[in-house]
Amino acid sequence: TKVIDTLLLTSQFPFKISEKVLQVLTNIFLYHDFSVHNFVKGFQLSLLEHFCSHPLSVLCCEVQESEKRVQLLSHNQFENIRRLPSFRRFVESQEVEKQAALLTDDKCLKETAQALLKGLYSYHENYFPILRCLHAFTSSLPKYPLGKQIRELHCACLERSVWEREEYESAMQLVRMLAKDELVAILEKCVDILISSSAKCLRTALEKLERYVHLLNNLEEASGDQEKSISSLEDLQKKTDLYHLQKTLLEMKESRRVKKLTTFEMLRFEIVDFIDGLVRNYLAPAEMQTLHEVMYFSAANTLQEHLNATPRAALHTALNNPYFYLKDDALKCGAESISGAAPDICIAYKLHLECGRLINLVDWLEAFSTVVTAAGNTDSRVKNQTDDIIHARFIRAVSELEFLGFIKPTKQKTDHVARLTWGSC
Repeated sequence: TKVIDTLLLTSQFPFKISEKVLQVLTNIFLYHDFSVHNFVKGFQLSLLEHFCSHPLSVLCCEVQESEKRVQLLSHNQFENIRRLPSFRRFVESQEVEKQAALLTDDKCLKETAQALLKGLYSYHENYFPILRCLHAFTSSLPKYPLGKQIRELHCACLERSVWEREEYESAMQLVRMLAKDELVAILEKCVDILISSSAKCLRTALEKLERYVHLLNNLEEASGDQEKSISSLEDLQKKTDLYHLQKTLLEMKESRRVKKLTTFEMLRFEIVDFIDGLVRNYLAPAEMQTLHEVMYFSAANTLQEHLNATPRAALHTALNNPYFYLKDDALKCGAESISGAAPDICIAYKLHLECGRLINLVDWLEAFSTVVTAAGNTDSRVKNQTDDIIHARFIRAVSELEFLGFIKPTKQKTDHVARLTWGSC
């Protein structure tokens, strides 16, 4: 949690990761190794991938520096900005004349990009304090409808508008039932959070929260309802007439049904509505922000391929299609064919895929020899090799397959080996 607070839940560092990438990192941490060191390494890998793969990551820096770098962008880089999905949505929301200028005039785009990047920095300055305030309200609720940890709430906000979730509505209903002492303690936490924030837009919210704390501390519960109920009971005891008794009971029932809210209850509803307004204003998903691609790394599949290793699938790919890794044109061949130019272990592996549970070594050797000495093979060295050398190459390939766990010797037949794997994964 401390690492996430320091690296992710802050506007100090411009680089951010998407909800899916954060889920990949936390799942590996929680269900695989429980290593903070590996979590940080995964975050560093995300940073490296973002700056290596995204051409506009050059703008992922401090706001003053980003303004300078926008001035130095080339025409091709401006075209990259125009191709961003978030920027295209922004252009579609503009007037026709503005759309034409943004799509054709680099100077106009330069000014707009600077303003949009400033807006993105301002979004982060407002987002994280309000996120912490919402977490202060929801982290102690029964059954934790929005999660106990702040990272769970952060993921929910990144995924989609949090106020559209059923869990959010449940949380707000529970907040509306908080006792006075609990509400005051939470509001004091929120005041401390906003005081430590550098966002100028939240100063008004800070003043209003301080006023709410002051009102709650000086609140005197009115006892009018209690006095009214006592007087009603006294009237009920006095009136013995059946008609008046029935009328009085109906009035008491109606008054209980439309019970007037106390001063504290009205103030509590006002506070919850105010917090709900802050959430709707400042906790919009990052994907709704224009140019968010500049700062957010979202290639979760790429990260998972690097961090969640699948050695069996990688071995099958390497042995069945060596061109995938070696990028040698001589190794290109169809899925059903076998290239004589492939490494010996690849030839032996593809031949063993055609066999059943037990593999005859003599037949396997003959097939191997046929492939490496095929007429279509352009390697003259292979054609001149003796049977002994081909035999030695075959023995080495079989030994390597045994070492990798694809085959093993069997006592059923001395000239056979048993196949251990089936399929490609």
